[in-house]
Amino acid sequence: MKNIVNFLFEVGSLKKIARSHRQSFLTDDLSDNISSHSHRVSVIGYFLAKSEDVDVEKVLTMCIFHDVGEARSGDQNWVHKKYVKVFEDEILKDQLTDITKDNALFNTMSEYSTRESDESKIAKDADKLDQYLLVKEYIMRGNKEAEKWIKRKSPDDLYCQTAKDLFLQILETDPADWWKTLYTEKRR
Repeated sequence: MKNIVNFLFEVGSLKKIARSHRQSFLTDDLSDNISSHSHRVSVIGYFLAKSEDVDVEKVLTMCIFHDVGEARSGDQNWVHKKYVKVFEDEILKDQLTDITKDNALFNTMSEYSTRESDESKIAKDADKLDQYLLVKEYIMRGNKEAEKWIKRKSPDDLYCQTAKDLFLQILETDPADWWKTLYTEKRR
C-alpha cells in the first residue's frame, strides 16, 4: 500500500509540471500541464480504441500513464530532446515494478514504449491528436508559431485511420464550435 500511495502523490505532481512546448510556441499557457494533457489523451484514446476495435482497457492504461515518467524527468520539447538524455527505461522500471500484483502496469507501459502493438501505436496517436487540438486552440488565440507548426503535420504522421480522419477534422474545426449552438441569453 505504501508504494501505491507514494506513486499516487507522484502522479499528483504532474499537474504542477508545465509542458515545455511553451518555449517553442512562445506562449505562457499555465493551464496546459502533464496531468491535463494525459486526461485528454485518455479521452481521445478511448474513442480511437473503440473505433479501431482494439483492447480499450490497454489503450486507456497506456494513455493514462504515458507521461507519468515525466514526474521524474520533466517534459522536454523538440529542442531539449536533441540535447538531453532521459533514462526512460530506468524511470519506468523504478516507478512501476512491483506496484501492481503481477507487474501488469509495468508490462503494459513497456509495451507502449516499444510501439509495436496496435494498442501502443493507437495510444501514441491519441498523444499526437491532443497536441494538434492544443495547437488549434493556440492558433485561435493568434499564435503564428502554432500556425506554422501545424502546417508541417500530415495524416501520414498517424497510425490508425480514425486518428487520420480526426486530424483532418481538427484542421477544419474552430475550437469554439462546440458551444456556439448551446449559447443563449435566456434562462430556462
